[in-house]
Amino acid sequence: MELITKLANKNYLLDLTNRRITMLDGRFYFTDAGTPIPSVTTILSAYPKGAAFYEWLKKNGEDSDNIRDEAGRKGSKVHDLTERYDKGEEVTLMGEAGDFGVSMAEWGMLEKWVEFRDRFNPKILDIETHILSRELGIAGTRDRVIELNGMRILLDIKTGNYIGKEAWLQLSSYRAIDRANGLPEYDGIAICHLAAKTKTEGRKGSIQGVGWQLLLETDQAVMDEYYNIFQHTHKLWLSENAGLVPRQVTYSLSHKVIS
Repeated sequence: MELITKLANKNYLLDLTNRRITMLDGRFYFTDAGTPIPSVTTILSAYPKGAAFYEWLKKNGEDSDNIRDEAGRKGSKVHDLTERYDKGEEVTLMGEAGDFGVSMAEWGMLEKWVEFRDRFNPKILDIETHILSRELGIAGTRDRVIELNGMRILLDIKTGNYIGKEAWLQLSSYRAIDRANGLPEYDGIAICHLAAKTKTEGRKGSIQGVGWQLLLETDQAVMDEYYNIFQHTHKLWLSENAGLVPRQVTYSLSHKVIS
């Protein structure tokens, strides 16, 4: 018997028959035939970081890896909380033993997502779906497809302090995958930024609250240009990673000395 399970923020393949566990390389998705397809976020590692990133790296030095890893862990936890909430599960801050299963920062971001849903009542059409295109040679996981104010929108949830162009390139590539797979066109792409610096609910017509904001792009030409930039990044990534194959490390589930 084989099954995929999640430990921390990594996926593992459990082979219970042969008592083995394999860490799956998160940089790749796989077709039904087992062909590895690189993830969009992996490809975007080739996108130029910019001067601000290197200033941050210089400022944080040896702590930068820890900061990055903690940000990734927090993002994974918030995505898990919002996914469970959107699927109708009652999400609680405290466990049965009175312990806190999440940090207050993570819980605060869930509350911002709940506020967005309560105030603006988006219709959730799809939640956390793996998508790939053999034709385009890319894959990923789109957070949400929503209907808001009569528009069909591809939405990503972001928990970092800074929203760079890579976020829009990521969304534009998911839009391209869905288009290649014959899905209906999106009216827009959006980022729900749960760590925004907004201090008010904004002017009438704004979709924001204290500490969160919905960033929306509806210009089809702009979305196409984002994907054009992603394609150039993809070509650069391929030139630097020709022949790259997934890393998969396998361990036994138990060990015992045989005397």
